[in-house]
Amino acid sequence: MGVNQRSSAATAGATGQVPESGLKKVVAASMVGTVVEWYEFFLYATAATLVFGKYFFPATGNELDGIISAFLTYAVGFIARPLGGIVFGQIGDRLGRKPTLQLTIVIVGAATFLMGCLPGFAQAGYWAPAMLVALRFIQGFALGGEWGGAVLLVAEHSPNKSRAFWSSWPQAAVPVGNLLATLVLFIMSTMLSSEAFLGWGWRVAFWLSAVIVFVGYYIRTHVTEAPIFLEAKAQVESEKAISYGVGEVLRKYPKGVFQAMGLRFAENIMYYLVVSFVVVYLKTVHKYDTSQLLLALLIAHVIHFLVIPQVGRLADSWGRKPVYLIGAVTGAIWPFIAFPMFDTKNAVIIVLGVTIGLIFHAFMYAGQPAIMSELFPTRMRYSGVSLGSQVTSIFAGSLAPLFATQWLKDTHSWVPTAIYLVIACIITAAVVLTLKETRGVSLRDIDDADAERHGLPIPSSVAGAVGRHS
Repeated sequence: MGVNQRSSAATAGATGQVPESGLKKVVAASMVGTVVEWYEFFLYATAATLVFGKYFFPATGNELDGIISAFLTYAVGFIARPLGGIVFGQIGDRLGRKPTLQLTIVIVGAATFLMGCLPGFAQAGYWAPAMLVALRFIQGFALGGEWGGAVLLVAEHSPNKSRAFWSSWPQAAVPVGNLLATLVLFIMSTMLSSEAFLGWGWRVAFWLSAVIVFVGYYIRTHVTEAPIFLEAKAQVESEKAISYGVGEVLRKYPKGVFQAMGLRFAENIMYYLVVSFVVVYLKTVHKYDTSQLLLALLIAHVIHFLVIPQVGRLADSWGRKPVYLIGAVTGAIWPFIAFPMFDTKNAVIIVLGVTIGLIFHAFMYAGQPAIMSELFPTRMRYSGVSLGSQVTSIFAGSLAPLFATQWLKDTHSWVPTAIYLVIACIITAAVVLTLKETRGVSLRDIDDADAERHGLPIPSSVAGAVGRHS
């Protein structure tokens, strides 16, 4: 740890606050990188629905078969995410949030660019989907370490009284990334014929990732680690017996990991039903064309972006638990409202149905970084948050559009999917009720309680001692 960083840690530690100008810089850096990475991840989701089923897989005579195959490759990215969360969580707890985030953005960018270069099934046979799966795995592996680092970089810089608001901004960057992916595909699909879009137009969106990766990487080089992380890092370096990372968080805070998983469960399922399965439903059942569907998603993503920080404010004023419970309850209600709206075939009502879904989703999504960061001490926070959130994605978001599409094929109905979401929301609501209300809690108090509980030195005192003797 450098002298300047120790000095910054000591200054911030004395005041207990990070200057707001510095906080806004951290928020901007976290958001830009997150926009880049989620642009690439959601680009795959949209392309899987619109392109990959036809381009990378053999024709069977049923449009849903290709989409189901594409969603299976989509799920590979989710399977890789927990592995990335474990690896990068360990790196992030040991070396820092900043270098980890710089590495993940480069890996995701490279994998996404190469996807745009792949041959189709007609040119390469089964090698085409095999290469797609390999790149998807790499993409998911890197993204598994991205989310935890991005939200923690902000959460650990934020004031106690407004942590949910500030840490909701990286969450708001997710719909922006999705918005950009949808916008690029919308422009290409409206400017090109169906044949040209399917043949080469979709590739442009993947190639553009190389440009925006450079922007995101550059901005992330100009942020600093949070003082509380530097104190925890000094503690680990000074006291060699102190452990950190995945193994430690599973031994000492298994309840926190399972609570993080439960919080993520319904939220993750609902999001991918709204942004992926709804497209499948409208395209295959009501025969909406690609540009109409993408335009509906564009409008919904804009509203989602605007709503998330405001819900973050509510989590700071009302508390974490009541806001999250509102999301779980309304999430269970949404499909019974939305699918009848979709069946009207009225464009305005369809957009409203999608938008309502993302607004309800925001009540679960906005407060997640604050709640999860308050479940773990700093020395193992990156690992705990990444593990809890990314493991869930294997059996939540990755499978949700796949299950829903299969049920639609088998039953020609949205009702099984609605029941599935209701069950998920009940599970998440039950987990929320097990949480302690942590609105306004100090992360240093959490670290001090961890130190007292496990007989460790207080992190801030260790950081000061290291700084005095360096």
